[in-house]
Amino acid sequence: MAQTQRLDVRELINTQPLSRYQKLVIFLGFAVIALDGFDIAIMGFIAPVLKQEWGVSNHELGFVISTALIGLALGAMFSGPLADWLGRKKIIINSVFFFGFWTVATAFSQNIEQMIFFRFMTGLGLGAAMPNISTLVSEYAPERKRSFIITVIFCGFTFGAAIGGFTASWLIPMYGWHSLMALGGILPLLFVPILLWKLPESVRFLVIKQAPAGQICAILKRLYPGKIADNVSFVLPTQPVSGNAMRIVLSPQYRFGTLMLWLVYFMGLFLVYILGSWLPTLVKEIGLTVSQAAIMTAIYQAGGTVGSLFAGWLMDRINPHRALGAIFAVGGLVTMAIGFAAASFTLLCLLALISGACLNGANTGMNALSARFYPTQARATGSSWMHGVGRIGAILSAFAGAEMLAMDLKFETVFLLLGIPALLTVLGVAAKGWFASGQPDNVPTVTSSLRSPS
Repeated sequence: MAQTQRLDVRELINTQPLSRYQKLVIFLGFAVIALDGFDIAIMGFIAPVLKQEWGVSNHELGFVISTALIGLALGAMFSGPLADWLGRKKIIINSVFFFGFWTVATAFSQNIEQMIFFRFMTGLGLGAAMPNISTLVSEYAPERKRSFIITVIFCGFTFGAAIGGFTASWLIPMYGWHSLMALGGILPLLFVPILLWKLPESVRFLVIKQAPAGQICAILKRLYPGKIADNVSFVLPTQPVSGNAMRIVLSPQYRFGTLMLWLVYFMGLFLVYILGSWLPTLVKEIGLTVSQAAIMTAIYQAGGTVGSLFAGWLMDRINPHRALGAIFAVGGLVTMAIGFAAASFTLLCLLALISGACLNGANTGMNALSARFYPTQARATGSSWMHGVGRIGAILSAFAGAEMLAMDLKFETVFLLLGIPALLTVLGVAAKGWFASGQPDNVPTVTSSLRSPS
């Protein structure tokens, strides 16, 4: 009788080259987040048309955007524990279908009240998709490349938002805002069958849940053809904790790190959203034209893609807490410097580029930091709750920006004040690195190493 081999799934993924199937998983993750970015950005493109056609006020439009963000926060918080219980694939596919369906419904809105409700429902699906697809991709990524791979898929967000802008410039003048909104819902609905067909469940999740060996073996054979024997059982390193996912996230071993992740992501998204939303208004106050304000804001957003890739690359090469702390620190200093560069449009654009690269890049890197901090059985919950708490920071940024404008503060004073949340991000990352750096997947294994099948 052939002896059953014990195969450490973590070691297998970490020691093998990136396969074609893993690259497919990465592409599917990129596509889901691109659809997410397209859908989230839609309201910005149709807002001027809604003001003209429906006569809605800025306050009403702000309420539509805010309710979507509230949906995003709640969707993230509720979906994480479900993904750690039912599986990442089920939650991802259902969330993509959910936000696609409600975006199509939004295209048929007859008034602002209906749109507020539909965008809230859409937000629930959008909030569930992003953290869970990043969790699944992280569990297929070799740890030596995990941070970079996660930042790659999150570049899909800016890609999707940019595609939305180009599409809006063509569709809205010809067919109206309803067509853009309908497209934003039809695309994810069409993508659902592809996810059902090609997206695998996380093998690490399946091992933790003691799924049938045949199910795990079938996925691994697609990942590494010809390298997986039939008579094999699958294991992971001894998990450092056990129990309910939310209890793990808030357990004494993980509590401090969890609170620091929440603090940093809250302040990080607060900064990104307050600058992204209010930068055009702020720079117009110092005499820039509408065109110059738009160019500066576009440059700020464009820096995010380069910054995200750089943050992921750096996190895989040095201590990730030091990498993110340094990037947040540079971003905070450059953001404060914007307040003292009002005399030069060129310098303003350069500082906006660096600020956008650092702040957006560091926030993307937080997803990789979260993925490497939590054990498999609580990874989706940890990541999703970090997203949910962070979205609260994004929501509050809208009110904070309006309040700063209402107070009629000086240009340089506004940007000096933004140094406070930037400082808190640096302190939070540093504190987590000192007291809760945690590498749960690197717990010594009691199982044998990878064996090549004969």
